[in-house]
Amino acid sequence: EVQLVESGGGSAQVGGSLTLSCVDSEAGYSRYRMAWFRQAPGKEREGVAVRLSDGGTKYADSVKGRFTISKDSVKKILYLQTNSLKPEDTGTYYCAADEKQWLRLVPTEYRYWGPGTQVTVS
Repeated sequence: EVQLVESGGGSAQVGGSLTLSCVDSEAGYSRYRMAWFRQAPGKEREGVAVRLSDGGTKYADSVKGRFTISKDSVKKILYLQTNSLKPEDTGTYYCAADEKQWLRLVPTEYRYWGPGTQVTVS
């Protein structure tokens, strides 16, 4: 079974950067679409970025030009490079995976989730 574990969260200043990582323990890693979501206190979980197995990507409008999703296929690690951070980027960031190759950021469509990593921007 797929097991996802995020790391790399922490505190950052406005305008700063953080690199989030997501390790997947499942051998079929390359078959899944992988995505990052985030949830701020009192708000619904929202999609940040998704990457299909063919390399196709999609970003939320709020992070376009600032965040980059990428994958190291050898190490089986998914990354989210976050730059020019804003206070509204604060939240718990989750890694998610699913077999369906849809370029969409709908939380209910994703089968596997990590426990999350906290990002605080101030």
